Amino acid sequence: MTKRENIRNIAIIAHVDHGKTTLVDSMLAQSGTFRENEQVDERVMDSNDLERERGITILAKNTSLYYKDVKINIIDTPGHADFGGEVERGLEMVDGVLLLVDAFEGCMPQTRFVLSKALALNLQPIIVVNKADRPNARPYEVVDEVLELFIDLGATEEQLDTPVIYASGRDGWATAEYNPEQPNRDLTELFELIVNSIPCPDCDDDGPFQMLVSNIDYDEYTGRIAVGKIQRGRVETGMRLAICREDGKVDYGKVTKLYTFEGLNKGVCDYVLAGDMVAISGISDINIGETLCAPEKIEPLPFVKIDEPVLSMTFSVNDSPFAGKEGKFVTSRHLRERLFRELDSNVALRVSETDTTEAFTVSGRGELHLSVLIENMRREGYEFQVSNPVVIYKKIDGVLCEPVERMTVDVPDEYTGVVMDSVINRRGEMTNMSPSAQNYTRLEFLIPSRGLIGYRNELLTATKGTGIVNSILEGYEPLKGEIQGRTRGALVAWEDGETITYGLYNAQERGTLFIGPGVKVYEGMIVGENSRIEDVTVNVCKKKHATNTRASGSDDALRLVPPRSFSLEQCLEFIAEDELLEVTPESLRMRKRILKTDLRAKAKAKKQ
Repeated sequence: MTKRENIRNIAIIAHVDHGKTTLVDSMLAQSGTFRENEQVDERVMDSNDLERERGITILAKNTSLYYKDVKINIIDTPGHADFGGEVERGLEMVDGVLLLVDAFEGCMPQTRFVLSKALALNLQPIIVVNKADRPNARPYEVVDEVLELFIDLGATEEQLDTPVIYASGRDGWATAEYNPEQPNRDLTELFELIVNSIPCPDCDDDGPFQMLVSNIDYDEYTGRIAVGKIQRGRVETGMRLAICREDGKVDYGKVTKLYTFEGLNKGVCDYVLAGDMVAISGISDINIGETLCAPEKIEPLPFVKIDEPVLSMTFSVNDSPFAGKEGKFVTSRHLRERLFRELDSNVALRVSETDTTEAFTVSGRGELHLSVLIENMRREGYEFQVSNPVVIYKKIDGVLCEPVERMTVDVPDEYTGVVMDSVINRRGEMTNMSPSAQNYTRLEFLIPSRGLIGYRNELLTATKGTGIVNSILEGYEPLKGEIQGRTRGALVAWEDGETITYGLYNAQERGTLFIGPGVKVYEGMIVGENSRIEDVTVNVCKKKHATNTRASGSDDALRLVPPRSFSLEQCLEFIAEDELLEVTPESLRMRKRILKTDLRAKAKAKKQ
């Protein structure tokens, strides 16, 4: 075995919005990756439109930089729990991690999750207390919290003896001895710490080639590209490889092109040695979790077990009166092909057939995980409809169990009572309560995943937008009992047509409208929320009868309350069991499963 002293492989892990991607920006800039006059976007690693719009990382990304003569391969991982599958497989490729923790927020649910995965793989951590210069920062308290978390997660003595560095990813400095009066000017101390603390890969250069495929890249000219860290041997252009499939079968393929990661780009090369990260082109049907190895020694590597999905939804062909008018891909064949293609790179997703060819069950890690898929599909021109999200139950020792999440809520002190009541109503149990900042309290709960569906909206309303909620899967427990769903009914359109101000004016007396005048609607479409628990049919296309009598004030314009607009996630949280969300590239329309008013009434009578 030889030590590859000129390579370090690290992943940057943290809770969502603790500054991973911003820190990578500064590291790339200070290592000379960009030319001096090069214009570079903020959060340059967040490369797709959705990541830029939402300000979150969705896909794990590879990059590299050079510090002195050492190549540092970096994987920037997502921080949101719903994309934990991306984190888990990214950790398979590295020898150490930078654990970023916000100097104000401290340890959050996802901090626990990513750290537990890193410790289980025995990776060397470095604690980076980021945003140390922000107002109300409490860097030293946060270090104590992180070390307590290490102990909670059963860290070894070596892992507990981890170095700590204070940083500002935004301003591009890091220092082991933090002094607010004299912050460092650059990231030199962080680079030195990575080179000196993270172990270099142990490599068997002379053994037969072996590599686990941890990620899939795609190029429209060369097709699928397998990405991973070489465990043993070397790979060369033109080399014949054995592909160990997940079902135990072995196929064969040939390397047409090799790439290594150079800054934000991939550089073509003739060969790559063990310990480095490589992208291999030429094997068109390669999948994540499969092993590439030399044909003379076929030896599959074990793939990391990805946590199971907790939520599922039904994706089906759009059958509303507006079907086919706004989308490019509308048939069940299109829908099936796209969903199963998503499985190639989205390892935490599951897709299964139903008893009809028109619908598919899609399961994921959470609402955000599924809503990102829906948003990507609509942007690609797909038109379909989805059901409300439901949790996936498990039978454990003959007992029906449901997923339970650890939820952290940070709220101003005056709202703690409201939050506690609302969570208890959703079958949550409080496990901890502590001050988190000036006039703010942090509440920790264990709550069924069922109780979290639609809760974020309720929390924002109850706390006037000041509450911050985070959650992560804790485990499975026996069913907690009934949880009350939506407490208000829907306002449902009575006929097909175009909305008229007069009809909307009469309808708004019944509740809150979701649409304004001049909008095309159909019978059974949800146009608002009733102020009471039952659904009400309203005629929003109703015109005022023309008469030759004029009452005083009749010429005054009818005043409409501005309609409430919904994001995709809010639509998914709002729809009930008997409702669907119609998704097209141009519109999101909530509707009843049974569109006809009389048929809906009959179905309701039968149910009773």
